[in-house]
Amino acid sequence: MNIAILHYSVQPVVGGVESVIAHHARMMSANGHSVRLIAARGEAMSAQIPLITIPLADSRHVRVAKMKEELDRGEVTQEFEVLRAELAEQLQAAVSGVDILIVHNICSLNKNLALTAALYQLHIAGKLPRLILWHHDLAWTTPRYQFELHEGYPWDLLKTAWIGAAQVTISEMRQEELSDLMKIEQSAIRVIPNGVDMGKFLKLEEQTLGYIKKLDLLLASPLLLLPVRITSRKNIELALQILAVLRIDLPSAQIIITGPLGPHNPANLQYFEKLSALREDLGLKNSAHFLAELTTEFIPDRVISDFYKLADALLFPSFEEGFGIPILEAGFAGIPVFCSDIPPLKKLGGVLVNFFSPQEDPAAVAKMITTHFMNNKVFGLRKSVREQFTWERIHAEKIAPLLKE
Repeated sequence: MNIAILHYSVQPVVGGVESVIAHHARMMSANGHSVRLIAARGEAMSAQIPLITIPLADSRHVRVAKMKEELDRGEVTQEFEVLRAELAEQLQAAVSGVDILIVHNICSLNKNLALTAALYQLHIAGKLPRLILWHHDLAWTTPRYQFELHEGYPWDLLKTAWIGAAQVTISEMRQEELSDLMKIEQSAIRVIPNGVDMGKFLKLEEQTLGYIKKLDLLLASPLLLLPVRITSRKNIELALQILAVLRIDLPSAQIIITGPLGPHNPANLQYFEKLSALREDLGLKNSAHFLAELTTEFIPDRVISDFYKLADALLFPSFEEGFGIPILEAGFAGIPVFCSDIPPLKKLGGVLVNFFSPQEDPAAVAKMITTHFMNNKVFGLRKSVREQFTWERIHAEKIAPLLKE
């Protein structure tokens, strides 16, 4: 599908809407669409996401600024009509071959009403592709804009439901405001929130992002980390048994075991086979992940560090440790620790971590972990963001269905 996204400016111009547009364009392009940007200022994102520049679409163009001063006084002059006609001609050329035109804020703010009017003229004449109006801010409901607005044309275009255009707001609050403003049902207005680019925000490695996608780790709540080699003294079977019980109350719980097979003991292969069979018996095939199954190569420390950023807790049930570096790493990462009460770990963790015997009943440990997460607001917010507000999830559940209609 050929998609055009229109705004006054795009990145590298700094702004919240510009950032959102960049994420939308990137996700749409990655999902196989042909995407172009249309704006007065900014740069092409790549060869695949070009920019068509229309200088008069700017909110700061000298002619537009002069026109806005007149409009703010309630004066609709001949220059307004001239600008509208010029913009209509340029817009029609810019959307040639486009299937969907997504317009951000231009039809709800009075930054360039000639541009708004040009769009409306083309729309009612049937000269635009399918139109999606994406509203971040509403001039008519914002006190700071009130002295600039007047009844009648063209200001009324900002509070009129354009027939045949899809209406999108970024929050339920904006949805309610737009419904009252345009006198349309809230159900006729989609809510598609803004999101977070988790990979960039957490500065995750490409290798880590590949694991996240392959294993669908964003669905994990909580995600437990066990950063150890696969060797029997690490007591990984207890971690699997704990996870199986934990998933009764926290059905989205998952665990990542990051290490390879221990290199110095042939028995480690047999131990891994035992763990694989136990995982199957416990029904954990899609929730207990051994990175050793995905790669036989060394996993860099920076990727392991990424998993500390992603994890909600460290689960560390070893029978034996000489020191216990994962305790320190979890401390730096700011995640809770649930670990065996062997002397080195007790020395490191003291009263700051949660201990259990390496022979403990898995149900008792699972209860300890469940109690922690059920009452933890930090985890609750992390869970909510992962489930609802990553750009990947927003695109898959909200944007992609809208584009297909």
